[in-house]
Amino acid sequence: MNKDYYAILMAGGVGSRFWPVSTTEFPKQFHDMLGSGETLIQKTFSRLSKLIPAENIYILTNEKYNQIVLDQLPEVKQEQVLLEPAMRNTAPCILYASLKIRKKNEEALVVVAPSDHWIEDEDAFLDDLKTCFNFCASNNALMTLGIKPTFPNTGYGYIEYDKTNGDPIKKVKQFREKPDYDTAKSFLDSGNFLWNGGIFIWSVKTVLAAFHEFQPKMYAHFMQGYENYNTADEIGFINENYSAAENISIDYAVMENADNVYVLPASFDWNDLGTWGSLHEKLPKDSFNNAVVNAKVVLENASNNIIRTDNQKLIVIDGLDDYIIVDRKDVLLIYPKGKEQDIKAIVAKIKAD
Repeated sequence: MNKDYYAILMAGGVGSRFWPVSTTEFPKQFHDMLGSGETLIQKTFSRLSKLIPAENIYILTNEKYNQIVLDQLPEVKQEQVLLEPAMRNTAPCILYASLKIRKKNEEALVVVAPSDHWIEDEDAFLDDLKTCFNFCASNNALMTLGIKPTFPNTGYGYIEYDKTNGDPIKKVKQFREKPDYDTAKSFLDSGNFLWNGGIFIWSVKTVLAAFHEFQPKMYAHFMQGYENYNTADEIGFINENYSAAENISIDYAVMENADNVYVLPASFDWNDLGTWGSLHEKLPKDSFNNAVVNAKVVLENASNNIIRTDNQKLIVIDGLDDYIIVDRKDVLLIYPKGKEQDIKAIVAKIKAD
């Protein structure tokens, strides 16, 4: 364990595309989506703690999830759970956490990671992470782990890198927004595009210098409370000032502006588990490509479905192909998998009604 290694674990999202399992009250990162016996945040924390001291892992989440985090991660102390009193995207919370870490250790090397992604080969992930830490220890670099695309996905942002350099770590040319299908296909054909998986690595000095340069107003705003960080006065300052920060992602705030951005193509399989379809890909399936979680099933003329219940409920299906069937508490969802991106809008409509 290297005492200079730190992690910022992002655990504030709602995951509305996984409704009705993932809800505002209990989002997907706190569920065992894969039926593995561990929730997604537990798996992520366990993976990171193989390399990073557990006490150096900070969890960023909304204040309403504080108790859930403490219940699911009993090894975590309250001071490691950084509570956002308002939703302000990723830049403000990363800046806040980075200032706290710098106050503890100016030599810190930090990984920022989502709490709800699936990574199968954890050893390969840790090897890649060590490579990034080592590079950032000796270079003024903002790094990301890029995911090698396996098909022209239109749901991810892409990272274009300089393919003239044969080194394993590549200089980033630019970040690209989620493309249409033809553009995504051209990215794959080019051979120098990676999916943006939202995993970032840097020294705390480098990222704070970038915030100071590209987001001076936000940097000055959070620096007002610097003397309060890691003290009993921190919560009061954050509760009073956090909501005044700009609502902006780390990509827009820093990464797309900086010229010292590098990417390491990941050597591990990755899935952001963003939709029921992406979960279907990673679950065991029967001979008709049906994935079943926490359910007993009788299936006739049924294929390519994902079926999930809470308590091993018996589900009988005849004549459904490529559907999401989820039974949870007082909600039953039966929805075409091909339209799963619309679930977020359906949830918003239900809340409005």
